[in-house]
Amino acid sequence: MRPFALSKAIRPLALAATASLVAACQSSAPAPQASTAALPTMERIALGANACWFKSGDAAFQAYRLAPELNSFSGKPRILVVPRRSPEARPLLVVQAEGHPARLSAFGPLMDEPVSGRIAADVKRWAAGGAGCR
Repeated sequence: MRPFALSKAIRPLALAATASLVAACQSSAPAPQASTAALPTMERIALGANACWFKSGDAAFQAYRLAPELNSFSGKPRILVVPRRSPEARPLLVVQAEGHPARLSAFGPLMDEPVSGRIAADVKRWAAGGAGCR
């Protein structure tokens, strides 16, 4: 009978210890932020551009296709937007990043078109970790 009495006495202590362990495992720290290095930044931008500009059938980008060049030995991962029917042609848009934190640049003939404001806003949003289309 004695062991049963001891386990009843220990049970509240075990519950308190378990509760404190669970509380210790829970963190009030903010969620981790998106990496600001060049490659992860360009990966986010490439995913956003592919989903929002090309896969969605967006009329502003129907004449183009995405050509990601994320594996760069120069340390400047980039994405290219090229003519849909001539992927080997000169890029119409280049978005690239370099360093940590990433320094972004976007250039090419599309940046002289009315769609340039949208390109810049989308790229900044995706680079900062935002998701979704405009």
